[in-house]
Amino acid sequence: MTTLIDRYVFTVLRRVPERQRPDIDRELRASIADAVEARVEAGETADAATEATLRELGDPDRLADGYADRPQYLIGPELFPVWRRLITLFFATVLPIVVVVSVVVQVLDEATFGDVIGTAVSAAITTAAHLAFWTTGVFALLERTGVDKLPLKTGWTLDDLPKYEPGFLTSGQLAANLVWPVLLIVGLVLQPFAFTEVPVLDPAGWSFWWPYLIVILLLECVYALWLFRRGAWTHTVTAVNALLALLSAGPLIWLLASERFFNPEFITRLDSSSPNPLNWLTWTVIASVAFTAIFDVVDTAIKAERARRGLAKQIPGTAPVHM
Repeated sequence: MTTLIDRYVFTVLRRVPERQRPDIDRELRASIADAVEARVEAGETADAATEATLRELGDPDRLADGYADRPQYLIGPELFPVWRRLITLFFATVLPIVVVVSVVVQVLDEATFGDVIGTAVSAAITTAAHLAFWTTGVFALLERTGVDKLPLKTGWTLDDLPKYEPGFLTSGQLAANLVWPVLLIVGLVLQPFAFTEVPVLDPAGWSFWWPYLIVILLLECVYALWLFRRGAWTHTVTAVNALLALLSAGPLIWLLASERFFNPEFITRLDSSSPNPLNWLTWTVIASVAFTAIFDVVDTAIKAERARRGLAKQIPGTAPVHM
């Protein structure tokens, strides 16, 4: 017959990893038995002692989280300030840009005033929801995959004051480097169904190029985690970053130049109100992609070179070492 103690222990064990269950089972039952025995010796009946002991232990789910060392919050105090700053930044930059672009597209499409307002409100709500959801999701994942077990300090000291020079990737930079690819993937996947009546990107790209870009964006996340664990800007980091920039920017520029990037139906909708919209859209995006890729490669190379020089200065009498 299942006893009250059995029910309590089973409830605890169902929420802990299977490999821990035998040890926790023995430890918990022994602890309960000792507490019950002490109460019985003090004059309580066995049933009353059992009930009092289990009530004292409290909610079995909370006890299980303690055994499993599982946080009972979505984002802890270590990452919450970074999350708040990043959310504020996204809402102040990305959200207005998306709303303005959506409104411009509607105006160029000769939509009515009501449609323009409706699109602006819809884009604002949808974008805000995705920004909040995916940013929070990345931080929650970092919280539960043990970002504190990576080379991060726990507790603030004077050594944590910024040096305003290239060095270790901070947890905030890691989060930003993970959130951006995730947001781009979400935007790429959802753009056929949201923001505009027809997909902005060429649907034919789903046969290869859009999945390819999703893979590259996922590799960007892997690169960010690798850089975070590596803890230094080096020439190897520069080379890997340059390769990723080439793998992403190269195909994008080719798709744009060969008119395989934008959906022809989307361009057709703009033809009536804008002179040669494909031309200015293509060159605007090409310039943005090229500038972003070149800036990223150069910025990473500069950080690596400064880090190399800083290391050489820390070791007097040694020649600079290329990493």
